[in-house]
Amino acid sequence: MTDSPLKTKLQSCENGPFSVTGFSIGHRGGGTLQIPEESMQSEQAGARMGAGILECDVSFTNDMQLVCRHSLCDLHTTTDILTRPALAAKCTVPFTPANATSPATAICCTSDITLAEYGTLCSKMDGFNASAKNPQDYQHGTPSFRADEYNTCATPLSLNQYIDLVDSFPGYRNFTPELKTPPSQVPMPFKGVYTQQQYARDIIEAFIKKGIDPARVWTQSFNPPDIFQWIKEYPAFGAQALYLDESGDDGPANFSAAVARLPSLKAQGVNLISPPINYLLTYCDATNRTIYPSSYATTAKAAGLDIVAWTFERSGPLYNVKNTGDYYYQSFNQAVNHDGQLYEILDILANQIGIKGIFTDWAATVSYFGNCFGLTGPVGGSYYKPGM
Repeated sequence: MTDSPLKTKLQSCENGPFSVTGFSIGHRGGGTLQIPEESMQSEQAGARMGAGILECDVSFTNDMQLVCRHSLCDLHTTTDILTRPALAAKCTVPFTPANATSPATAICCTSDITLAEYGTLCSKMDGFNASAKNPQDYQHGTPSFRADEYNTCATPLSLNQYIDLVDSFPGYRNFTPELKTPPSQVPMPFKGVYTQQQYARDIIEAFIKKGIDPARVWTQSFNPPDIFQWIKEYPAFGAQALYLDESGDDGPANFSAAVARLPSLKAQGVNLISPPINYLLTYCDATNRTIYPSSYATTAKAAGLDIVAWTFERSGPLYNVKNTGDYYYQSFNQAVNHDGQLYEILDILANQIGIKGIFTDWAATVSYFGNCFGLTGPVGGSYYKPGM
């Protein structure tokens, strides 16, 4: 980091004390820079690094059971399914080797297999080798800025296993399950009977059956009808649901519309908005590269919405952000050029905008910052008023 009051403040905290903080939200578990995502081991790593809220992205299996997987159709890149012939034969799109004109392809979905079959898989770092001639070679391809040292047979989790695991961690950890919208390969209603609405209910019912206090559960969805359904049917859960907003992608007009819609979302009962980092920050110009809060950030705060951002350390090294067009930095990529600025970005998000928490791929970084500044994260239960 460049010498600054922020650097001095962070250095002053090097000996702690440290505790669990809800400001640090373990993305796909919280250890995903080094450990296969959505696995037991990633959740354990996130917990050890102080994340107070741990994520499970929720997909469903062929027998309509709920599991932790970032996409319904990513098993071919996040598990060893293609090396299991009996299970690989069930994939939506079987493995096809690369040839002179086409890359290797496969599509394997959680909905292709049962919960019991899912539990036999090994989770691996997300990646694939597009030049592969066989399923074994297809397993490679971890991005260079993530590590393979722990890319062994990590343990996949069902939603129920995730709930039990997080509930067992010391320090009172909370939950953030994300309802994954099925891709086109998995038409809904699934098998003609399993609707999106029932899928949304099943996530909440899993926590109710486990006796988990709604104040500990921060449900998420990119699909507004899911959020409104939870607000109506499960108000104690819906009151602190995170609306994951990516409606401002793909151009200035969409971004302006996303900003304009924020007050109406609050009026419809949404209390927490969860946009990507790039929605919240902008910079002055090529001469003055000061980063400052965007119109989205200021409008959300003015509307009374609390903000939870995503995703910290999801990208590669910042020295090359100007040239890569990285999603998370696209609104201010000309103003960053080294990794020391990550804490500067976090400082603007936390101490100027006042975000309540941030999803992170390596929870220790955000946990350190949160402890140093006394940030506790969103307060469970404070969003729900009986009778609302």
